[in-house]
Amino acid sequence: MGFLLLAALVARAATAEEIVLREARFHLGDAPEGWMAPGFDDSDWQTMAIPFKWEGAGMYAQYRISFQLPKGFVRNAAYKGTVLFDLAYIDDCDEAFLNGKRIGKSGLMPLDGKPQSAWDKHRIYKADARELREGENLLTLLVWNRRTRGGIYGGPLRIRMARLEDLVSISCSDDGNADHCKISISSDISFKGTVMVDAFSQNVSVTPEKPFEREISYTGVEPVQISVSIKDRRSGQTVQRKFIPKYCLTPPAPAVPRYNGPAVLGARPGSPIYFRLPFSGLRPMQFSATGLPSGLALDAESGIVSGSVSEAGDYRIEWEAGNAEGIGKGSLLLKVGYTLALTPPMGWNSWNCWGLDISQEKVTASAQALLDSGLADYGYCYVNIDDAWQAATRDSDGTLLPNENFPDIAALGAWLHSQGLRLGIYSSPGARTCGGYLGSLGFEEKDAQTWNEWGVDYLKYDLCGYRAILDALPCVLQADHIRPYLKMEEYLRNQPRDIVYSLCQYGLGEVWTWGKLVDGNLWRTTGDITDTWESVRRIGFNSQRKLSAYAGPGHWNDPDMLVVGKVGWGEGLRDSRLSADEQYAHISLWALLSAPLMIGCDLSSLDKFTLNLLCNNEVIAVDQDPLGKQGTCLYEEEGLEIWGKPLADGSIAAGIFNSGENPVILRPATYLKKAGWAVEGPCRDLWRQRECPKETGIPPHGVLFLKFNAKQQ
Repeated sequence: MGFLLLAALVARAATAEEIVLREARFHLGDAPEGWMAPGFDDSDWQTMAIPFKWEGAGMYAQYRISFQLPKGFVRNAAYKGTVLFDLAYIDDCDEAFLNGKRIGKSGLMPLDGKPQSAWDKHRIYKADARELREGENLLTLLVWNRRTRGGIYGGPLRIRMARLEDLVSISCSDDGNADHCKISISSDISFKGTVMVDAFSQNVSVTPEKPFEREISYTGVEPVQISVSIKDRRSGQTVQRKFIPKYCLTPPAPAVPRYNGPAVLGARPGSPIYFRLPFSGLRPMQFSATGLPSGLALDAESGIVSGSVSEAGDYRIEWEAGNAEGIGKGSLLLKVGYTLALTPPMGWNSWNCWGLDISQEKVTASAQALLDSGLADYGYCYVNIDDAWQAATRDSDGTLLPNENFPDIAALGAWLHSQGLRLGIYSSPGARTCGGYLGSLGFEEKDAQTWNEWGVDYLKYDLCGYRAILDALPCVLQADHIRPYLKMEEYLRNQPRDIVYSLCQYGLGEVWTWGKLVDGNLWRTTGDITDTWESVRRIGFNSQRKLSAYAGPGHWNDPDMLVVGKVGWGEGLRDSRLSADEQYAHISLWALLSAPLMIGCDLSSLDKFTLNLLCNNEVIAVDQDPLGKQGTCLYEEEGLEIWGKPLADGSIAAGIFNSGENPVILRPATYLKKAGWAVEGPCRDLWRQRECPKETGIPPHGVLFLKFNAKQQ
């Protein structure tokens, strides 16, 4: 199809308010000379529908899209200065040009230096409307794909004139202390209007150089909805926003020592044990134990247990911790046998904050922050290095070496163990990892031995590089998915150390049906999570509904890491895009799912809200319940879901989730009856750690998380 014919087809799809671009001339590979010019001959390029993805790891592609302006497109707009290009989502990086002039860029391409993906960013680019031409216009895109498939996804491309909501930004920002919010209004244009907030109304003049700011204070212990609107006097257009700022529900921990679990711990006979007693409270403390089996020792000042137990069996240990405020007690059942991860693993992983930009220095600092922040006193103990630690080549004997960013992983492991923490590592059953680093294909036994020598306690084994092998098969059977994981399992179990085995298999081949057969302790059931409500809903609520039968002590469904705090995937840290209520719902659901609690944020920049969110001992206890049942969805109606699970003490934990866009007011007891429970005796609000309310409101995307005794209806 020629360039002019394509232009005519696109123009017929246009309206006076919006132009929809559904086709493009497409070329895969390095850009030909002059490809962005209107007169360039693209007759030998493909014609492709939008959206579409293409195969080609580490490759460039170019798009040429012609369009014409409908009559009155600019003239009839309220704000004639700015045109908006909504380019949906692009995998991984792109530059966009209007009539040869760049209008936007997302991510970094190889020509920029070190590539940085922007695959999950919605592309909405602004351009000066004066750059539009009366006749034919040309939009060109240069796209670079990092791995596997790349291209445009999420919908067709749209062009329209900007409205006030596109030119004015309203935000409610805080510093994470959850007791105040700074209302800010900035603008690309100058206008006069009226700002109306719940607490005040004010006439303002806003210019690009002079934003409007006003601070609002609140208690910070319950949700507060702040409504903001601004009306432009000239156009009459209004922008409205509603915010529920961060607020801290978890009460402060008492100064007296308090044991925060777990109730059970698994270890193999003779394997080294590193366990930090998770007591919160005023430091310093003195620790003691009764029932400690032969071979284990407790450091009375640090509370760190180390050693090994040679005889299989169950050992009941009673802990005691004392400080200036009093004495706290706890209990642990140590099961020495052949099942690890009797409760879902808890800790930190480097990927969601640092991505491929990781180093031993950053890992060490994160581990220290785990200790200094008190997170280790709540059971977070694994410190996991994700991708990008490997050197470019193996040693002469096949040993997989760390790169220059990791001068001594064995020393890191020894230091972590001295603090009662555990070391995690990352690899792939393929020749390469997701980031293009060396995988373990053909060196499985050697790598398992190396990790044992370094003191590794956890392996995340990521399918990525093995997918090329699967793709080359004429027919992929479930056995083909199982084979590489079974092979590594054999070598891990031959090591004289306990290594928790995490299968990062993205749910392919229905991994939950065979993960236990290869002695996997946890397995990913979905693709990667991102910090959006859509992602949490898809991965947490939708994908886990039929998987509860496959989870239990030692073997867990894994819906991926927590996306709270400051995340960034190595591309610039920012606050999670999840609202405060979405983060409460996220943690609550993961606890009900008995999911691993792997923190993915930068631990060196924890704010009060995030720490409060991660350190609720009663919420953690639901996740770590030794019965090991995964929760299920037991009741749904429009906008509401109730998930629940039985606990080891005979009680029930349940979350009433509001998935709608408006607050709901309800009586919890009424809805628990709809889910099949008649509450008997006390009912506990787990986040607030107090008696359940008789009637309460649940904010949009929020949750009421409860524990109660009940009889089945």
